Amino acid sequence: MFRFKQFSVDQTGCAMKINTDGVLLGALAEADGPKSILDIGTGTGVIALMLAQRFTDAIINAVEIDQSAAATARRNFKNSVFHERLHIHCADINEYDENLERKYDLIVSNPPFYINSLGSPAERKTLAKHTEASFFEMLIKGIARSLTDKGCCWLILSTDAAAEVKPLIKQNGMCLWRTIDIYSYQHSGPHRAILCFGFAKVSYQTSKFTIYKAAGIYSEEYSKLLKPYFIAF
Repeated sequence: MFRFKQFSVDQTGCAMKINTDGVLLGALAEADGPKSILDIGTGTGVIALMLAQRFTDAIINAVEIDQSAAATARRNFKNSVFHERLHIHCADINEYDENLERKYDLIVSNPPFYINSLGSPAERKTLAKHTEASFFEMLIKGIARSLTDKGCCWLILSTDAAAEVKPLIKQNGMCLWRTIDIYSYQHSGPHRAILCFGFAKVSYQTSKFTIYKAAGIYSEEYSKLLKPYFIAF
């Protein structure tokens, strides 16, 4: 059990556990008073829970294709103080949004995340970390179908995947609004990129975020960002 300041997360049955990528996305994703939020590939549900804490008027739908992970997220949602605003759907995102044709003010995702029901946790974790180009094509198309005209989507990706996704955003009629390059240390190269995009035309911005100031010591910006959530800060 991973305890946060306002909720707890049971990770039983999830191949992908709570990690830095997820909590960074949950804390950094911004939107202007969203009323509807979609979390694609929710896993334990931690990002959805963080967004429920931040955006107190939003209804949040979370989609997870892996049955075991979806069951875990359902328990975490049910046991939280935000349970009335959190809903889990065990489905493929393309099947989910095509059937409902629902639009969202904010969409978030920490891909890759499609964990099939393989035999061992190790196999499921391996699959969760590796996807093909066609996967991202389907993902961005699904986001374009599900995003409101003024809404935005936030993804956290490896730097290689981000380079692959950027042209797909344009191909689907959207514009890249912001890139946040994520560094482990001040003088290391970026290992992740957070992309923010939507249909509206806005000025493109770039920024840098550093996790550690020394080995085992979090940066001030990381500690400040996660302070509303982590008991340790």
